[in-house]
Amino acid sequence: MTVSAAGLAAPASGGPLHDVAFADSAAGLVEVALPFAREGLAAGDPVVVVTGEPVADALRAALGQPPGLTFLDQRDVYGRRTPATLTAFRKLVAGAELPPGRRLRVIAEIAGGPGDRDWLEWQRYEAVVEHALAGCPVWFLCLQDTGELPAQVVRWAHCTHRHVHAARGRRPNPEFQAAEQLLAQLPVPTEPLQAAPPLLSADGVTRPGAVRHALAPLLAGLDRSPDATDDLLLAIDELVTNALVHGRPPADVRVWADGGTVVCTVSDGGTGPGDPFAGYGPAHGEDLSRGGMGLWLARQLCDHVDIWTDERGVTVRVTTELPAR
Repeated sequence: MTVSAAGLAAPASGGPLHDVAFADSAAGLVEVALPFAREGLAAGDPVVVVTGEPVADALRAALGQPPGLTFLDQRDVYGRRTPATLTAFRKLVAGAELPPGRRLRVIAEIAGGPGDRDWLEWQRYEAVVEHALAGCPVWFLCLQDTGELPAQVVRWAHCTHRHVHAARGRRPNPEFQAAEQLLAQLPVPTEPLQAAPPLLSADGVTRPGAVRHALAPLLAGLDRSPDATDDLLLAIDELVTNALVHGRPPADVRVWADGGTVVCTVSDGGTGPGDPFAGYGPAHGEDLSRGGMGLWLARQLCDHVDIWTDERGVTVRVTTELPAR
């Protein structure tokens, strides 16, 4: 074991570590990130930097180009949707060829926004990342620019990271909360489009595929990207199948559309997935033949996925923006 600048024993290799640093400027974040990177490189940990240009440029100038240091474009890692980001980090760890006992260190700034709805997805991501990357030897240092990020995102970051880095080193975070508790606190936003008459209304659905066949020509009439439309149809089809196979059928389905924005709800009489982390990875890992892909595919293929229960059962809602043809 090595000793960090904080005088704490550097964690042994194992599952993910999810730490945070706060500063009100890029320069302040660089001041904290530099020791983390230097210590990692000296110990044999590969270091990946996935930040905005001000931080990346300053780190590049200070560190040079030593072996084991990689700079990646945020757009190549932080995709349009948060589950794609988790997949990207899994691939980075798998391709790192880590020496025994070492971790991949990642200095990261999330690339969320621009609206509150988008930032909510990144709040979910921060809560689930440890669970979603269970078993991956990766050590995140998440940089939070308190002068730029929305206040609710900064508040959330105080609760989602087990340790905080500062100029004095690394310390346990007394504000940390379990992800299950945090996820239960997140609101289910309203979708204004649901106040309009639905494009499709189907009650008592009992046959997989029925909704897809009815919905396909309606979505085709929106004249949007065929590939994106097919992705949405696949996601809805999987959610209907989930409701019929794993829920309490029949299912009720509603679809609204306005331009390229599409909202779909799938409801059944069951109690929902139960697992707060459902859909942030295939239910059975790499064995996709065992099914359990509905929520995972929905999160991969749609911009937003919300789940709630009430006295009638469970509802899964997907919202996505279909790009123009």
